[in-house]
Amino acid sequence: MSHIWGIRIRLELEQKVRDLALFNLGLDSKLRGCDLVKLKVSDVACGRSLLSRTHVVQQKTGCSVQFEITQGTRDSLSAWIKQANLSESDYLFKSRVTGSGHISTRQYNRIFHSWIDKLGLDHSLYSTHSMRRTKPYLIYKKTKNLRVIQLLLGHKKLESTVRYLGIEVDDALHISESIEI
Repeated sequence: MSHIWGIRIRLELEQKVRDLALFNLGLDSKLRGCDLVKLKVSDVACGRSLLSRTHVVQQKTGCSVQFEITQGTRDSLSAWIKQANLSESDYLFKSRVTGSGHISTRQYNRIFHSWIDKLGLDHSLYSTHSMRRTKPYLIYKKTKNLRVIQLLLGHKKLESTVRYLGIEVDDALHISESIEI
């Protein structure tokens, strides 16, 4: 959790408006990088108002997944949309190379690792996909509710969610032991 705040504070101090919006939305959305980079302004805003919830059809599964957009993320998105002068039809994170396209997942990965570098963290322990896991893992640790995580991630099978979170038999037994009948 401290790494999340470390990255966020560093981006704020360096006034990296786009990166802060990308980081915050990556955490809130729980989307794979390929879906995150393809988001358009219209996916997160209606007119000048930013949405508190939205949904996206995932590329990998073809299933729609809903996610919340927290106030902090809405603030950072608003600042980015204004600074970049984006219209509703624009990609949120436009490529500087291809004028009308979005940043690539490879570019997102490079941006992400620059955040990791700034905190002096080990690259092997963090990835853009670990961003997708962060919030669901924290929710699971707090609630122990796998069904909630399954819904948030858009998994079709609960077994996929269990594998995804890396829940082991020891975790399951610990939960079981804490319940008295």
